[in-house]
Amino acid sequence: MPETPVLASRLWKGGWYQFARPRPSPNFGPRPALAHIDLIVLHSISLPPGEYGGSGVLELFTNQLNWDSHPYFKTIEGLQVSAHFFIRRTGEIWQFVSCDDRAWHAGASHYRGRDNCNDDSIGIELEGLEGEPFEAEQYEALQALCPAIAQRYPIAHIAGHEHIAPGRKADPGAGMQWAFLQQTLGFPSRCFPDGVREKYSF
Repeated sequence: MPETPVLASRLWKGGWYQFARPRPSPNFGPRPALAHIDLIVLHSISLPPGEYGGSGVLELFTNQLNWDSHPYFKTIEGLQVSAHFFIRRTGEIWQFVSCDDRAWHAGASHYRGRDNCNDDSIGIELEGLEGEPFEAEQYEALQALCPAIAQRYPIAHIAGHEHIAPGRKADPGAGMQWAFLQQTLGFPSRCFPDGVREKYSF
């Protein structure tokens, strides 16, 4: 859906969503020429795993994490990753990379007939543990953020990391209420992965 100038000025400044807290990450790059940004990818993350509300995710995505501050961090030492957005359990939205740019969230991936989903997707990390439920406030944040993204970019698909990298990734996992998300977003069922549609009978 093309955005109107008034709506664009209210929601976006360039590729930055105006209702997110900005924390620019160095972990990004240009998208390929003529990239068709039509996919939203949902992830789950918490650092340390299962612990919420801390600064670990913010620091990881900005290369500021102290690898010695927790034993788990040593297992990912040197990792350089990012997502466009991070939604806390409270519903607070952070943004690390302009949606016009390529964030480093998908890794080796394939979806809707294309490889390298980082090239033409927008990554949203939900604070949570793989397979565990998410909070109502996070769904409310998605209900605002996803349509806003779709007003600026030609979004036609929304999937989990598990769907674009099956066998390698399993997030966000069984805790994601896909049917509820589809209903509240109002996106057509064809926007969601085949396996999700079959399981949840959209």
